[in-house]
Amino acid sequence: MNNVLIVDDEAAMRVALEANFRRRGWFVQTANSVGDALAKFHSAPSTLVVTDMRMPDGDGLQVMQGVRTFVPDTPVILLTAYGSVPDAVQAMRDGACDYLQKPVSFEQLEATAQRVLTPRGPGAETGASWEGIGNSPGFRSVIARAQRVAQTGVDVLIEAESGTGKELLARLIHRTSPRASGPFVAVNCSAFPENLLESELFGHVRGAFTGANTAKPGKFELADGGTILLDEVSEMPLSLQPKLLRVLQEREVDRLGDTRPLSVDVRVIATTNRSLRAQVDAGQFRADLFYRLHVVPLQIPPLRERREDILPLAEHFLRKHEEGTRPGAYRISQEFAEQLENHSWPGNVRELENAIRRSLALASGMTLGPQSLEAGSAPGAAQQAAALKPGVTLQEVERQLLEATLASTGGNRTRAAELMGVSLRTVRNKIREYGMPARKAS
Repeated sequence: MNNVLIVDDEAAMRVALEANFRRRGWFVQTANSVGDALAKFHSAPSTLVVTDMRMPDGDGLQVMQGVRTFVPDTPVILLTAYGSVPDAVQAMRDGACDYLQKPVSFEQLEATAQRVLTPRGPGAETGASWEGIGNSPGFRSVIARAQRVAQTGVDVLIEAESGTGKELLARLIHRTSPRASGPFVAVNCSAFPENLLESELFGHVRGAFTGANTAKPGKFELADGGTILLDEVSEMPLSLQPKLLRVLQEREVDRLGDTRPLSVDVRVIATTNRSLRAQVDAGQFRADLFYRLHVVPLQIPPLRERREDILPLAEHFLRKHEEGTRPGAYRISQEFAEQLENHSWPGNVRELENAIRRSLALASGMTLGPQSLEAGSAPGAAQQAAALKPGVTLQEVERQLLEATLASTGGNRTRAAELMGVSLRTVRNKIREYGMPARKAS
């Protein structure tokens, strides 16, 4: 189970965040000061820390530094009502995973939390290591190409299915590049409504629009001197694509409501789980932007095409997640190994890691045996679709598949989008289109 430490001196904010996280199945600790937060984290480390920036006895940077001293890889998300550019840049340089300005919707915070926790995979613990990710010829050729491009300043486009490790590869490129000391800022282009994405990317000045009571730095501004990851760039609305093209060409950002551009020094890494060239052909993505992003393309093979990596990855995840025993105590049975090698892995590396974690949680001994691998791949959705009869409309098939997938994830839209291989925005739009009820608290 994921667990989060919420740090805020405002009682109302702590209570609201705690209630929302608990409804999503998280274990929650809360703290009202820097000292309280570090004491509780040392007593029971959390997998995620969400902290306010300003508190009576210090700030969120001190919380982050104290947490990272004790457990270095812990992701930290900073919240603040004081949207100053220097604080934001310093937070990102010091290792904050993201920086959100109050007021922030819980849906946005949850999406950010899912994103910063997802990239933990093979190689993530060792920072800049390229080892342990996979040794199949197709994958090693991608890694070799990525290692070469890391030393340059050119933009990169990573095309691959969901769950293959696109963000992990992007982080490795950053960490082994001359920009490694600068910030790494990730933006999920599908996680924001169209009217908010422009401000998120490019920032705004005070009074730029109704509700803009303070200035807010954009993610390009926060990434100055480092790398910005545009995750699922294929989901960027056509109306914003010319503005992104200008940033790529001129390395200048036009903040909403500002009268002069701001120069930025960033490397852009874009990812997509669908073919951008096909999007161009369909009129859903600008050709000039595609060619500007397509400087160095990298294509990560899906796990079904790199079967030599399945068992080594399974062993890696086994060692990563085994708890309460001496290292190496668990082992994978021959029957389970054969099952792993023969599975199609529609969810790729992420599905494999979940399968190992599930096996450990349900293990009755020290040897992991075969299991129902469909449990990690939206059970019931495929069976329901297969049971449909000729004459049923495509819209009805789509609606039933979405309902089944949401049911299998407990209403988690982000996870449902990953399982279906579509963006979070697509899931939201389809829920509205079919008039499906809002997600119920669990």
